[in-house]
Amino acid sequence: MIDFRQAHPDGVILALDQMSLYFQATLTRVWAPIGQTPWVRVASQRQYVNFYGALDVLSGREISLSLPKQNAEMTVHFLNHILTCLPDRPILLLWDRASWHKGAAREFVQQHPLMDMLYFPVACPDLNPQEHVWKQARDAISHNHTCPTFGQLRQAFHDYLENTCFKFEWIEKYLPPVLCGV
Repeated sequence: MIDFRQAHPDGVILALDQMSLYFQATLTRVWAPIGQTPWVRVASQRQYVNFYGALDVLSGREISLSLPKQNAEMTVHFLNHILTCLPDRPILLLWDRASWHKGAAREFVQQHPLMDMLYFPVACPDLNPQEHVWKQARDAISHNHTCPTFGQLRQAFHDYLENTCFKFEWIEKYLPPVLCGV
């Protein structure tokens, strides 16, 4: 990544991942006044949507898109969306080894000279900053949610991703410092 930043000072480093958002509320601990039990609505339907997300690890800006599936075709669709959001910018993609990040998605990246990719090590989800974005968004929006419709929950989740700056000191935490003059 140091080589990427030196070769492309205006480049963008994106950590990618996918998750499923279910209408069924996930429960977590919550503060409530003594004697006032909080209520969480439980939906009988199993509606869900998949979110693709890409975190700019330098700026904290999130690019997200809800899509019907997690597969190679949808991954390529999301990569096209990224290119639309960041035209003419060199992009380094950091992602896990999901099957849909190989094959057609890999070929798509190889066909675009401004894109390059790097895989995270196997079984190391904590290294992916996008995983931390999902956790933060779930804590803020979907845990104990009270949205009456799935569309409102989906929109609230999307709005949170688009309007929150996710600072993650990932570069400083995992990369050695660059020595000047060496």
